[in-house]
Amino acid sequence: MGENASFWESLIYAHPTCTTWKQEAEGSIYHLASILFVVGFMGGSGFFGLLYVFSLLGLGFLCSSVWAWLDVCAADIFSWNFALFTICFIQFIYVTYQVRSVAFDREFQELYSALFQPLGISLTVYRKIVLCCDAEVITLEKEHCYAMQGKTPIDKLSLLVSGRIRVTVDGEFLHYIFPLQFLDSPEWDSLRPTEEGIFQVTLTAETDCRYVAWRRKKLYLLFAKHRFISRLFSILIGSDIAEKLYALNDRVHVGQGFRYDIRLPNFYHVALPETPPVQPSLRSHHLQRGSPRRKPTGVTNCGS
Repeated sequence: MGENASFWESLIYAHPTCTTWKQEAEGSIYHLASILFVVGFMGGSGFFGLLYVFSLLGLGFLCSSVWAWLDVCAADIFSWNFALFTICFIQFIYVTYQVRSVAFDREFQELYSALFQPLGISLTVYRKIVLCCDAEVITLEKEHCYAMQGKTPIDKLSLLVSGRIRVTVDGEFLHYIFPLQFLDSPEWDSLRPTEEGIFQVTLTAETDCRYVAWRRKKLYLLFAKHRFISRLFSILIGSDIAEKLYALNDRVHVGQGFRYDIRLPNFYHVALPETPPVQPSLRSHHLQRGSPRRKPTGVTNCGS
């Protein structure tokens, strides 16, 4: 205890206390450095927040180096401040490179702003998602089919960027798919990773459409590497399916003024056991599991 006390006493009392304070203020460079430090530490998070912090802190350390060289004439103060300036400069260059490496085309930038940024997804995570689809936006011309009933295999997951898709079964209209909605979320959800299947509905472009497509196997590999992205897509797909169910529910009625709620099929059958079949007949947008996969046919004209 005595050795520790003597150490702290020597540390505290080894230097003489200030009996008189310096009357003149330091130069403007010193005060400019202090202002830059204060403003720099107010930066936010993210890439642009880091650019803000490192740029202002670097300028602050540079001003402190100039002050130490010209006014104080202290080599150690100059050395430390110049070293910190160099570190901030290197970090600024590194973050700038990262920002450039996650730059996207206009459509992907708009997709990020509309769908992923409100969920708090960072640009680095979004970059992995974009690279998984090869950063490609596919065009689907008007009256061409994205999928044909009983023919097109389920081998990808697609998100509509622009346009409108009409969903039909046996020529009977079910609902529309609008931008920022998945084209095949029910099919994706109905199959396990090891299962294969084919579409039981036809998806036709009512206007010229643009969509992003992730190949099924490649997307599952991304999910295996990044559990956060897997949970993100699970939430997005679940929400998308719920929207489609509501769209179907608004169209389905039964006799005697009852409205059939497809979210409560068991209650419906118990409450109305004698009700005639639903008109128009509704086939689920989901698929039977284990359906054989056919050779991919690609995007075809519905009339062909």
